[in-house]
Amino acid sequence: MRRIVAVEIRRGLIWWYYADLKAYQQSPDPKRARMLRARFDRIFTAKTGYIMLDRQLARLHKHKGDLLRVLDRPEIPLHTNGSENDIRTVVTKRRISGGAVSENGKLARDTMLGLLKTRSKLGVSFYQFLGDRFDVAGALSVPALPDLLRLAKA
Repeated sequence: MRRIVAVEIRRGLIWWYYADLKAYQQSPDPKRARMLRARFDRIFTAKTGYIMLDRQLARLHKHKGDLLRVLDRPEIPLHTNGSENDIRTVVTKRRISGGAVSENGKLARDTMLGLLKTRSKLGVSFYQFLGDRFDVAGALSVPALPDLLRLAKA
């Protein structure tokens, strides 16, 4: 029973800390960053008396620099959901098709899926993009990818 309580308390502290990191992203402050770093140390170095939990906390504490990068660069996301979503299409396609037959096939698939995801994020129809690049009659003109990225950034 004591172990379950230790896990639940630590879990609550971590989720509370995560909520504070998200709030920090919205309003960065150097003083608050120092406080969050110190709080991270308190959460991830305190001994709970539960060996497995203490090991896991110590393992996470070793990655403090990576886990708290948001304190130096608030514009980066706190999670990897976007990256995982980006590769989901590739993994699904590979499972269905059994993979590419040749290296050129793999390269073509990865290139097309990358273009599809990038264009989608930039709000440009992939089909309009292909129509423009292949000179399909009546296709709308679509700016080059570097130009679209510059526009999106601005």
